[in-house]
Amino acid sequence: MRRKKTLVVVSIILVLYLTILFFPRFPNNKGENPLLEDGSLPILIAHGGGNKEFPDNTLEAFYNAYSVDPDFMLETDVSLTKDGIIILSHDTTLDRKTNLLNQDIIDVNFADLVEQEVDFGYHNSVSPKSNGYNVTGEFTKYTNYLGEFVTPLDVQYPDGIIPRHESKFLVTTLEDLIINFPDNRINVEIKQSGETGLQALAAVIDLMEKHDEDYAAFSRIVLASFHKEIFGKLLDIKKTEHPELMLSPATEGVVKYFVLSKLGLDIFYFDKVAVLQVPTDEYNLRLDTLSFVSVAHRHNIAVHYWTIDDPEVMRHLISIDADGIMTNIPSLLKSVLDEYSGN
Repeated sequence: MRRKKTLVVVSIILVLYLTILFFPRFPNNKGENPLLEDGSLPILIAHGGGNKEFPDNTLEAFYNAYSVDPDFMLETDVSLTKDGIIILSHDTTLDRKTNLLNQDIIDVNFADLVEQEVDFGYHNSVSPKSNGYNVTGEFTKYTNYLGEFVTPLDVQYPDGIIPRHESKFLVTTLEDLIINFPDNRINVEIKQSGETGLQALAAVIDLMEKHDEDYAAFSRIVLASFHKEIFGKLLDIKKTEHPELMLSPATEGVVKYFVLSKLGLDIFYFDKVAVLQVPTDEYNLRLDTLSFVSVAHRHNIAVHYWTIDDPEVMRHLISIDADGIMTNIPSLLKSVLDEYSGN
């Protein structure tokens, strides 16, 4: 009798599991997803504008990427200055990319960066430490992945655009990107954390609201943050103020998706995100698989991979129908994409 009951229970669980496996998935991101490239080649995403070709997170780097592929997607990191301006910077300090030391961006006025024509085209030598970077104060001018010095004059600008400076890579704002690249998608990561990060997020949302009518900000910009409090606020804004807001989840959201998709239980993945932005592997787990991508597509979620500078990895990601490939070398990725498009 006990064995019979066990078989009945197992049979019921199996039927329920099979039902779940084949039950239709509902879109986590409602409506058309502009980040999804299902059936097409992945979009070229320029990491920091392509920071191995031109200095990271500068307007010149993004114009260079535009010259490589006018349909590219911009990826940038942002922080809030003391006087309330959102500027582009991978770090929350200016130590590594300028010749300024011990300068937290939140303690610096944007107006002073402009007036002093601070150059964001530096390498500051660093040594590893447990948290962040240990800068040495040994400044050198930026060289690209070929070891060449570049200046703003080396960029192939669109017609009508002139260099901002002959030799310096000046500070760039998020507003610069929204206005100067009106047709391109933009990925924005909030780098600051805590109360400062929440203030930065509020300033980013204000910018998007300001430019939504003329520059379709909410249909082009996806927001992300690795900080739990920032991503939590993003979810709250999407729920209460801007349901059209496009989000990329923090690490916890990706882990949740991975586990549920592996178990075939992704029907229980409810996070309201538009894109999963992931490395090819994490903690010895492969994320660059056809099933990882195809399950996301069933939920109307795009999958973008970072940060890829290897042509063979690029070709593999194309083969699994990735929606976007983020790279430091836009010209290299474009040459690989051209192999498939016949250009």
